[in-house]
Amino acid sequence: MEPQQVELSHLDGRDARPGTNGGRTDSAEEEVDDCPIEEVRLTVPITDNPALPALTFRTWFLGLISCALLAFSNQFFGYRQNPLYISSLSVQIVVLPLGKLMAACLPTKAVRIRGTKWSFSLNPGPFNLKEHVLITIFANTGSNSVYAVGIITIVKAFYHREIHPLAAMLLTQTTQLMGYGWAGLFRKFLVDSPYMWWPANLVQVSLFRALHEKEKRPKGGTTRLQFFLTVLITSFAYYIVPNYLFPTISTISLVCLVWKNSVTAQQIGSGVYGLGVGSFGLDWATVAGFLGTPLSTPAFAIVNIMAGFFLIVYVIVPVAYWTDAYGAKRFPIISSHVFMANGSRYDVNRVLDPATFQFSQAGYDGAGQINLSIFFAFTYGLSFATLAATLSHVALYHGGSIWEQTKATVRAQAGDVHTRLMKRNYAAVPQWWFQVMLVLVLGLSVFTCEGFGRQLQLPYWGVLLAAGLAFFFTLPIGIITATTNQQPGLNVVTELIIGYLYPGRPLANVAFKTYGYISMSQAIMFLQDFKLGHYMKIPPRSMFIVQVNDDDD
Repeated sequence: MEPQQVELSHLDGRDARPGTNGGRTDSAEEEVDDCPIEEVRLTVPITDNPALPALTFRTWFLGLISCALLAFSNQFFGYRQNPLYISSLSVQIVVLPLGKLMAACLPTKAVRIRGTKWSFSLNPGPFNLKEHVLITIFANTGSNSVYAVGIITIVKAFYHREIHPLAAMLLTQTTQLMGYGWAGLFRKFLVDSPYMWWPANLVQVSLFRALHEKEKRPKGGTTRLQFFLTVLITSFAYYIVPNYLFPTISTISLVCLVWKNSVTAQQIGSGVYGLGVGSFGLDWATVAGFLGTPLSTPAFAIVNIMAGFFLIVYVIVPVAYWTDAYGAKRFPIISSHVFMANGSRYDVNRVLDPATFQFSQAGYDGAGQINLSIFFAFTYGLSFATLAATLSHVALYHGGSIWEQTKATVRAQAGDVHTRLMKRNYAAVPQWWFQVMLVLVLGLSVFTCEGFGRQLQLPYWGVLLAAGLAFFFTLPIGIITATTNQQPGLNVVTELIIGYLYPGRPLANVAFKTYGYISMSQAIMFLQDFKLGHYMKIPPRSMFIVQVNDDDD
């Protein structure tokens, strides 16, 4: 007999089925009690089946393999000019038939672990939705390339030096795990709060429901699963064209095709090294390679981004460049490289003391000051403005709700229907789990930077300052991400802070940036996955175990 579904409105003595609003009550009060965000009400079900197994052998087997494959692929393809990113969506599709195959073939007899009373089943029943969600989260935690690998890359490729293998390993692990330590402190604000709805998660919720729920095909129409399969097959077939048969269509510039020998035309029309006027791409990997898919971003956020893009790229940068502000014409209009005063590439090795691997004032005096392209200079300046705007926006627009949520947390009040279901059916992750992890990772981080002959050049106070900076920005940037699907970064401001406080040490700068920026980014990714589990009613402790073990791998 199939386990009974739990619907919170029944448990609270209310009928969830009257009215026509998707099976929910018509009253405004009950609608808000469900979820105040319309997109969530239309997408996320308000039922749960707590008897479904989640952390099974199939979850571990498929999750670990998919995580390893995505981690390798995205790290490998991240070195391309237009990075190819394989998201957890691919795993979400592929593991469904694999999970069903394992459910059909594996034995159901329990396997006992020798010397213990523990046992588990290789096949606890049909492959279910909760296993599918956990496997996808497994894959998602490994889908992003490890930012700290960039430090190892620049040490070997640009500075031509060696780094201790254990120091490199500890650096990658600690930067990935540090943010989890304080992510638990913000769960009440960024997971339990119904107003933090994480738009990207709704795409996955819709797909999970399409893959697992039985739907009757409307007359003359298609089911969600049929529509999804049509788009999947079509897009897969089309991708052969830009990736193998005709890569040129990834970036097409009409201006460059007409005026092939004009430098000005290249500056105006190139989509890679210029302003991209009249340039377009027919490759989805190019469209979504940097900002992510626009399909999961709210319309108001897209309009905001486009307005800012037009103002900066098509107005301010061209005016500054062609009026030769600060000698901008000596350098490319768009470039992330650094240059000599005559426009040639800057030789960084000339300003580094080979013995101490620190800044050499004599070398810098001989080489001259570093120059940036006009676009890159504006990028740095606007990055500072973005962080200041993030703090002021969150304070003005969300300050009241943060305070109310804080008071509700103290009073232990429940949130919407999803929060109440989770509290009723599952044990929460104890706060001390996060606190222990934070202390351990902070200790390892200090050891990594202070040990190994101080190869990373960052002192202990730099690690603690980076952690404090990331902790301070996690909540405001988390709110921006949870409501707009856009995440401001701390990479520029961290470079400025450590460059001012501890100048002349290149590895200390990038290590501080990584601890400050990536620990915040990892905390937000942890919270986003927790929100997905919140929507899909995954036991929180299973979520925690999957995410932490996955990043350890």
